[in-house]
Amino acid sequence: MLNNIIDEYLSSKPQENCCWFNHKWISRKDFKALADDCTEILRSSGFTAGQRLAVLMPNTPMTLAVILSVWRLGGVFCPLNEKTGEISLLKTLKLLKPFAVILSENVNDKLESALNEAGWPCARFGNEKFSGSENFTGKTQTADDFDKTLAVIFSTSGTTGDPKAVPLTHANILDNINACLEHVPGLTPERSLLNVLPNFHAFGFTIGGILPFVLGATQVLVTSFMPPSNTLKAIEESKLDVILLVPTMVGFAASMLEKQGKKLTGIKLLIAGGDRYNTKIDDRVTAAFGVPLIEGYGITECSPVLAVNPTPSVRKLGTVGPALPRFELQLRSEAGEILPIPGEGVLWCKGPSVTSGYYHAPEVNKERFVDGWFNTGDYVQIDSDGYIKILDRVTDIIIVGGFNVYPQEVEAILSEHPAVNTAVVVGMPNNISGEVPKAYVIKQQGADVTENELVKFCKERLSHYKVPRSVEFVDSLPISATGKILRRVLRQKEREKN
Repeated sequence: MLNNIIDEYLSSKPQENCCWFNHKWISRKDFKALADDCTEILRSSGFTAGQRLAVLMPNTPMTLAVILSVWRLGGVFCPLNEKTGEISLLKTLKLLKPFAVILSENVNDKLESALNEAGWPCARFGNEKFSGSENFTGKTQTADDFDKTLAVIFSTSGTTGDPKAVPLTHANILDNINACLEHVPGLTPERSLLNVLPNFHAFGFTIGGILPFVLGATQVLVTSFMPPSNTLKAIEESKLDVILLVPTMVGFAASMLEKQGKKLTGIKLLIAGGDRYNTKIDDRVTAAFGVPLIEGYGITECSPVLAVNPTPSVRKLGTVGPALPRFELQLRSEAGEILPIPGEGVLWCKGPSVTSGYYHAPEVNKERFVDGWFNTGDYVQIDSDGYIKILDRVTDIIIVGGFNVYPQEVEAILSEHPAVNTAVVVGMPNNISGEVPKAYVIKQQGADVTENELVKFCKERLSHYKVPRSVEFVDSLPISATGKILRRVLRQKEREKN
């Protein structure tokens, strides 16, 4: 169990640092004391083995203490994102049926009232100490919900708007961490990792939060990446040497460092995943961070890392590297036919890091899990060396008159234009061809370009059916709390127009 590994880490060298938060280091001894107090509070509230605890807290020492306490008591940690909105949260809680909901000091009172009115006991925990307002009594859960192997349940809104939950066991997470450590030689106990990606995101939770304990390393906790200046200040002040971000954040940080005329020093690893990395800015990123970025790929159902470039020296820019140890991969057609490797197709995988299925969702499980194989929903290309290139989400494919258009291909062409900072392409309903591509473009600062110019630029480089029929210039794009561009929001915007 992961709690045993973490407790061994805390007890082995009590005077050494555990984590950095709010301009100071916290020793393993002091963190253990915080976790011990937290464990007693949860136990006295009635929390027992097999129960689930919903948590809406940013990355803080207390959040890590709650995770450890839940596991010590044999429970399941269920991180949630308060920004998903009241309606979505209530749907998710109805699915999870937690013992109680733990809120941070900064969650607004209106949300707490709504949760209480819906019948969910709430308590507020401080960032690094208890204030007395955390006493509570939770709900008893039925015996048929008991599963002592579960460690965490991640929740998403799903593609239909209904909540979807991914349960991961202690064995799933531990295998994924060990596979990462075997695969990426630069991750050693001397390292200090940035933990800024939100804990309700599997990448942030597993790699930013739990991996350092297993590795025997330290971590630097930052409650929010925005504004980037605060994150950069934490990096410099703590002298950490491993940075974990999503590509959007990498771009923001690189731009800020350029504006300030600064370059980071002492960084050993810069790892990004969770969305497409714009290879056009790679030289700028290397200059700003002092090391080349190594790109990886993960999916919550895989605990989450599935592949990553092991080192800068063997990376293949534009790929997410080869699969981690113990993953088996298949390429399949959308009809389910197994395809040859090297080649391209829908990526299916299996292995000890992969969840056994969605939480209380038998119908969805039938669609995504077949004979132990999991359908990632991603359309990829695998080369003869096993390096994976993500072409697109299958659900993001635009079908124009029967021809498949992969948005990333069109976006890559648009991004080659010197006036384009960011480009996102989605399918727009069309009475004749079913769909046609539309581009949303953020211009480079001070640049001037017209819609016609960009369409012409694409016509010269793409098949006619792949060319965007229209270009809308925007100042920003909808982005999730984890830094991903929300294509579905853009698609919905187009549907509402028709």
